[in-house]
Amino acid sequence: MLELRNLCFQYPDQSEEWRFHFSVAAGHCLAVRGASGTGKSTLLNLVAGFLAPKSGEILWNNQAIHNLPAWERPVTSVFQEHNLFEHLDVFTNIGLGLHPGMKLSCEQKLAIEQGLEQTGLGGFGARLPGELSGGQRQRVALLRAILRRKPVLLLDEPMTGLDPDARAIIRDLLLQEKASGITLILASHDEEDRKILADSNWNL
Repeated sequence: MLELRNLCFQYPDQSEEWRFHFSVAAGHCLAVRGASGTGKSTLLNLVAGFLAPKSGEILWNNQAIHNLPAWERPVTSVFQEHNLFEHLDVFTNIGLGLHPGMKLSCEQKLAIEQGLEQTGLGGFGARLPGELSGGQRQRVALLRAILRRKPVLLLDEPMTGLDPDARAIIRDLLLQEKASGITLILASHDEEDRKILADSNWNL
């Protein structure tokens, strides 16, 4: 279970404080709803470890993780910017998420190839990000996150730029992740995405 206990955050140049208090069970999806500027991305960045809270706790299975650096947390993220390395091909972009030195096992290499096929990107492994559409880039970023096999997956508008067919593929992938026990936090303006994926909602 992921728990945020009385978590408080304040940007240095702002007087407003953000406060978060909720829990999400393993294998469940919490959808975070709110207009732009209400703190959805701030929340995800706090859980991911990219921002430090002013006070409060973040726990995974009753173990505090809010003092851990981002790379040591049981968390992986997919943000709107994709965060792909433009000079590296698709296969390498995904592989670096599994091992920073690209020392991949045969099983990991196979998982990447199978994942590309499953997301409609079969044969795209040698392409550079600049050769992909925005929706294809988003699928690469999501596949990289999923294959890291972290127990918590943070999703900031993950369907941005996807056509209906690609959106259906990604929804199916995320439902499979939930079924395998992965905990999801989804920030999305799309009511249909929230309806299909979320077990509960939290309003900001």
